[in-house]
Amino acid sequence: MKQNLFVYNTLTRKKEQFEPLNAPHVGMYVCGPTVYSDVHLGNCRTYISFDLIFRYLTHLGYKVRYVRNVTDAGHLEGDTDEGEDKISKKAKLARLEPMEIVQKYTVGFREVMKIFNNLPPSIEPTATGHIIEQIELVKVMLDNGFAYEVDGSVYFDVEKYNATHDYGMLNGRNLEELLNNTRTLGGQQEKHGKLDFALWIKAKPEHLMKWPSPWGVGFPGWHLECSAMSHKYLGDQFDIHGGGLDLVPTHHTNEIAQNVACCGKNPAKYWVHTNMLTVNGQKMSKSLGNSFLPDELFTGNNHILNKGYSPMMVRFFMLQAHYRSTLDFGNEAMEASEKGFKRLMTAFGLLGGLKASGANEYDVAALKQKCYEAMNDDFNSPVLIAELFEASRVINSVHAGKLKLDVENIELLKELMNTFVIDVLGLKDEHTENEELPKVLDFIVKLRNEAKGNKDYATSDRIRDGLQKIGFQLKDSKEGTTWSKV
Repeated sequence: MKQNLFVYNTLTRKKEQFEPLNAPHVGMYVCGPTVYSDVHLGNCRTYISFDLIFRYLTHLGYKVRYVRNVTDAGHLEGDTDEGEDKISKKAKLARLEPMEIVQKYTVGFREVMKIFNNLPPSIEPTATGHIIEQIELVKVMLDNGFAYEVDGSVYFDVEKYNATHDYGMLNGRNLEELLNNTRTLGGQQEKHGKLDFALWIKAKPEHLMKWPSPWGVGFPGWHLECSAMSHKYLGDQFDIHGGGLDLVPTHHTNEIAQNVACCGKNPAKYWVHTNMLTVNGQKMSKSLGNSFLPDELFTGNNHILNKGYSPMMVRFFMLQAHYRSTLDFGNEAMEASEKGFKRLMTAFGLLGGLKASGANEYDVAALKQKCYEAMNDDFNSPVLIAELFEASRVINSVHAGKLKLDVENIELLKELMNTFVIDVLGLKDEHTENEELPKVLDFIVKLRNEAKGNKDYATSDRIRDGLQKIGFQLKDSKEGTTWSKV
């Protein structure tokens, strides 16, 4: 059935009906990591959110080209036009080639994405692989009068651009306000204006990563790579551009300016941004000493949380908050989420053993529609999960013989859970992925019941206690014995 999907657009600051430029094709570009260190949880939250969006659009039948870049050059310290390249600095400290640093952390990033069960993007281009494309864009901006060269470096002229276009259209601030709030930085004397930013930077002799260009040996500015790669793989204009909310004020604002200066169009129809992470109400940051890496979260090797949590539980925890909401890590929230995840996956594990009855006492189709309504409301995963908890309640009731469903609704319930738990949320039960497990447990319960029938209570108790130790609880009632995950 056709779904009316609404997406919050940072550009217009409202939810808009999603209408692709060239349906059923959808182009989506997400700013990827700068690979000079281990991927942090803020990155993970962003990429899990866009994995959800990628999965849902694909489920709706769209042919999505998902492009997520890897920044392996040009990203300077402080996100400015001065200072050392982050990758080069790490390479010097480690006495390695920059590309060794890039390889190590790119591999590590992809491994973490796989652990979180993120689908790989359609294309994963690198900045160093698109130097030619970046140089060509700079040439166009110079020809169009929106850039200027000074001693081997090329800068974007923001005030000249703003005379005919709205430079602050994404961040919602006017030029005067931006100028008043911009501090003077090193290298400012070369620039015509305080807000001007580098498109191409002349390399100092000690700079490790540099390339020849019409303006001399240098390297591209950080903002340029995304304009070049999104343009190459998705065209003058595409559907969705995403990233973290922290990219709005400068990086994405400058991307829009570059693309408009080159081809006269805002590159994306919908700008989508994820919110930040906090720990016990405080912003997560290295300077506050409250940040930790994915591996430290999985192992519990951190001083913030009481214990470690599995990757799927962490994914579930992240999806329990809307992608535009702040996500707060804390012991109570994590423990509550862990219980919820176990409850959902235990119910999912019961699906294979559900038996239909002639009557029907529940409208599964209405529940399925509520799941779609949740996702159609700007990918509202928390509301979807609430509906899936209702589906879990129905599964448990049918399993316990307290609710009757006919064959059609049993199948619809299975379809609902497989669609939204597996395909859309991207969850999997890390401990009970074997679909035969419910049959094995039902057989064990049957053996225990036979032992009880033979008054062999010692064996009956041993089975019950043994299952308890490995995480499964038996519950005896008038309707019979049921099992659940502890």
